[in-house]
Amino acid sequence: MGVRSTNPIQSFIDDFYRSGTDAVTPAPLPFSATGGIISDYGSYRAHIFTASGTFAVTSGSGDVEYLVVAGGGGAGFSHPGAGGGGGGAGGVVGSDPNIPSTYRASALSLSAQTYTITVGAGGNGAQYLSPGSSGPGQSGSSGVNSVISGPDISTITATGGGRGGNAFSPRAGDAGGSGGGSADGNPAGAGSNYPGPTQQGFPGGGSSGGEPFRGGGGGGGFLAVGTNGTTSAAGNGGNGFPSNITGTTTSYAGGGGGGGKATPASPGSAGSGGTGGGGDGKYGGGNDGGAGTFNTGGGGGASGQQGGHPDPGGSPLPAKAGNGGSGIVVIRYTKSAASAKATGGAISFYGGKTIHAFTSSGDFNVDNNGGSNLAVDYVIIGGGGAGAGPAGYTGGGGAGAYVTGSSTRSPGPSTVTIGAGGSPSPNTNASGDGNTTTALGITVKGGGGGGGKTTPQGGNADNQSGRSSSDPYGGSGGGGGSYGPNTTSGGSSGTYGSDGGAGAGPGAKGGGGGGGAGGAGQGGLTPNGGYGGLGVQLPSTFRDPKSTIGAPGPGSTKYWVAGGGAGGNNNASGPSPGGGPGGPYAGGGGGGKEGTPSRFNGTENTGGGGGGSGYDNNALGGAGGSGLVLIAYPT
Repeated sequence: MGVRSTNPIQSFIDDFYRSGTDAVTPAPLPFSATGGIISDYGSYRAHIFTASGTFAVTSGSGDVEYLVVAGGGGAGFSHPGAGGGGGGAGGVVGSDPNIPSTYRASALSLSAQTYTITVGAGGNGAQYLSPGSSGPGQSGSSGVNSVISGPDISTITATGGGRGGNAFSPRAGDAGGSGGGSADGNPAGAGSNYPGPTQQGFPGGGSSGGEPFRGGGGGGGFLAVGTNGTTSAAGNGGNGFPSNITGTTTSYAGGGGGGGKATPASPGSAGSGGTGGGGDGKYGGGNDGGAGTFNTGGGGGASGQQGGHPDPGGSPLPAKAGNGGSGIVVIRYTKSAASAKATGGAISFYGGKTIHAFTSSGDFNVDNNGGSNLAVDYVIIGGGGAGAGPAGYTGGGGAGAYVTGSSTRSPGPSTVTIGAGGSPSPNTNASGDGNTTTALGITVKGGGGGGGKTTPQGGNADNQSGRSSSDPYGGSGGGGGSYGPNTTSGGSSGTYGSDGGAGAGPGAKGGGGGGGAGGAGQGGLTPNGGYGGLGVQLPSTFRDPKSTIGAPGPGSTKYWVAGGGAGGNNNASGPSPGGGPGGPYAGGGGGGKEGTPSRFNGTENTGGGGGGSGYDNNALGGAGGSGLVLIAYPT
């Protein structure tokens, strides 16, 4: 069965939503398949190929959406007289609904067969070598094609991006999926099937042949021509496009930026890479061009002029142009087996569970299901408290309450209200507490605001629930301020939080850190503010690799929430990390430093506390991060 080969699309995946008003949803597939990296999100399953392999339909048949992006072209080199051209983006073909309808192909019909997937490599960037020099040589290369082939379909081929022109021969950009930019007044490369509905990309940009700058042309992108180089600036790479076909929004197929020389007598500027992984061009001596991003098909960026690299033969080598980025192949279909038993929030499927993520208020509505109740697991987080300010020595905000548990829900709606983070005060008093979050009939409290500068201003725990363990849903206390004759105390916490740290007074010293769900805030130091209290990591049920919920943690970990905000500093070396020692993770804002009005807010939808202000009369404390509700049940 054939496909209507059309110039296609590219971009990655976004959280749980499929975009595009003109998207056509394929019929649900009653089949199973293997191959690539499998990503389940919303009602979709995507097979993502970042390297060559096979896609095997093990049973059934049906229509799929697909995206094929070729490798981007390598860029050209520059020398004192002219700038090199940027590499063209890899060609794009597919039925991805994020591709503009003009260039979009129809869905691909597959049966119980094995299909060969080829992911094209990016082309090599060029490097000029003078006669007698040793090294890799001067020729760059175009990108490699990406292909889907099989016994019952017409072969689908995305053409590799064209190589950018060199300041010395060959000066013209090569044709490709998108064309390479030119150098020294020579022609740019053409885009595949351009112009027309089946085009895979746009041409590269032209270049100046005159002094004083002779900027190289930018490589073409999937949705735009590379711009021309001039006597004052190199050309930019043409833009690609964003796609969420993988489940995460990513931009693909941007052209590489042009390069050029830059001397006191002839200054200029390099070209920027196009959106979609295009590498930046460079100018000046010894500056290597930027590489295209892996698995985007972005073109490489042209180099600056020679200099800077040692040559084994004894002569200085010029800078090397950037390599093109490798391509990608994605096949996506609707999962007929994955069906939600409730509505509300952003719905995803992970680990055999259906997950409803509420980052804003709404309703969680359990379907009737024949009158059956639904057993759910949940995480509910209140809004984080704000850090105090202005004028420094102020406490960080406490994290909102972090509550987990299980519940049985009867059919019908349940209101979900996401608590906003606390707002910083424009005066020297304690800042605002975080707001309550309500879900499944449970109301959890926000974190306490940080203590201000006034005497004897201590931390302000959440006055509705955070002070007493008698309230089972109290949040963390705010850190104490540090100014005046007394050492101030941090705010006390409820059952689901930790105490704030004390201010370091008497005198103008560091404010205390706000408490976090995983530990108390650190007391203020001399002169630095205390760390915010440690947050907690979400339960494994909610650690979908595609999810963007939570904040980065130590090392490569993520999914951290409910960290306390750091206290403000009384020196110029801040900011102090929020969310515990080891880094500003878990959503807590860092403490401000002396002489800056910067604000360090708690991360949204983590319940993280805001950081206290630094020593500056214009510096407000950071706002608290908003709350979050997650609900899961077996799919």
